[in-house]
Amino acid sequence: MAKDPLEANRAQLLKLLLDKSALKQDIADDCEKVFDSFKEKIKIELDTLQKSITDPRIRLNFVDKGKFEIHVFIGSDVLVFNLHQNVFRLPDNNPLWGTNYFSKNENNGYFGIINVYNFLAESFLQNRMDDRGYLIGRIFINHERHFMIEGKGAIGAHFRDPQHLLLNDQLIGVIVQMVFAYALQFDLYIPPFEYYSEVSVAQIQYIGETLKLQTAKRLGFKMSADDNEIF
Repeated sequence: MAKDPLEANRAQLLKLLLDKSALKQDIADDCEKVFDSFKEKIKIELDTLQKSITDPRIRLNFVDKGKFEIHVFIGSDVLVFNLHQNVFRLPDNNPLWGTNYFSKNENNGYFGIINVYNFLAESFLQNRMDDRGYLIGRIFINHERHFMIEGKGAIGAHFRDPQHLLLNDQLIGVIVQMVFAYALQFDLYIPPFEYYSEVSVAQIQYIGETLKLQTAKRLGFKMSADDNEIF
């Protein structure tokens, strides 16, 4: 007698729920713990730096925005660490699927993501809502805490091999330091004269009220060195 198709479908649904859905929830729950570790390492790093800095103009503080976000004020910058609330799978065409670690277990290819954005501190302090920041790093963490980083400069260059990288407290501290260093070295560039050569009446009134023109960390420029992506 043929198996009831409803029962067969239901069995498949149960497997998906017990396997894939549970896996994603496990990753999401563990990434919250990882994000808490990032918060703690950020606090420690800021406290340590403050002991050697006497200039009150140099900002070194953070604002905890809840379970999924923290704002770190460092010098003239703000770094926004944001834990995405969803879990993602590597695309099928990603070359990592050809490595032993991922090919032997599909579950290894599911990741939680911590995004790191870089803004100017004044954009937040003056509520300049039109100012723009830049995504400078994405930290991918799987169910075994193997990880990789897609990012700018040294942030992405040093952490590209997830099958051999296992996240721990020491590495979290190193990543925090590297993100801080990248933001501090990512300078505000002077735009060409033509960039602001024409303004409307509304814009000039707005400038008078807020003492600003729309500002981004690179004022709309995109440097070729900043275009390097891992995948």
